[in-house]
Amino acid sequence: MNNETTTLISLKEAMKRVDHKLQALEAQFRELDFTKDNLMQKFEHHSKTLASQAAQDEMWTAVRALEFTSMELNILYSYVIEVLTCLHTRVLEKLPDLVRGLPTLASVLRRTVKNERIRVVWDSVLEECGLQEGDVTALCTFFIAHGNKAEHYTDKARQMCLRDITLLITHMVKNQALQDSLLRAVQVIEKGKAVRTPEEQKSPLKESIPSFKN
Repeated sequence: MNNETTTLISLKEAMKRVDHKLQALEAQFRELDFTKDNLMQKFEHHSKTLASQAAQDEMWTAVRALEFTSMELNILYSYVIEVLTCLHTRVLEKLPDLVRGLPTLASVLRRTVKNERIRVVWDSVLEECGLQEGDVTALCTFFIAHGNKAEHYTDKARQMCLRDITLLITHMVKNQALQDSLLRAVQVIEKGKAVRTPEEQKSPLKESIPSFKN
C-alpha cells in the first residue's frame, strides 16, 4: 500500500468521523429546538393563565366595589339574571336531546371545554345575543357577588323605578369591561332576546352559575 492510498483511506475515515459529528450536532440542535418550543409553549400558556387570573381578579374587585342603592342593584341584577337564563334556555332549545344532561348553566359551561357539539352551540348562542365569553364571565361574577342579597324586578317594575339604566351604568361602573358587559346585557333584554321571567325555569338559576373566583 503506497502513501497515496494510505492518505486517501485516512482522509475518508476522517471525513466519516466529521460526518458522524455533524449528524450528532444536528441531532442535538433538533433536541434543543424541541426543548425551546416546549418551553415557549409552556411560557405562553403560563402567561395566558396569569393574564386570565389577573383579569378575573380585576373583574371581581370591580364588581365588589360597585356602590348602588338596593333598588339600583335589584334592577341590574334583574337584567343579569334574565340574560344568564336566556343563554341557558337557548342552548337547551338547540340541544333538546341533552336537556337532562345540562340542567344548569354551569353544566353547559363545563362541557363546552371537551364537547365540541356543545361548544359550537354555545358560541352560536353568544353570537345571536351579541355577547362574548368575557361578558359571561363579568355577568357571572356580578351574580356571584350580589345574587345572595338582590331580588328580581319585573320589566314593569324596572321601568317604574328607573327611567335610564344605561345612564346609571355609564356613570356608576368605572371598570370598562364590566360596564360594557352590563350595557350589552341591558341591550339583549331591551331587544326582547331574553326570557322575561326566570322564575319559570325548572331549575333555580343560582345553582346554574359557576364560581369564577378561586
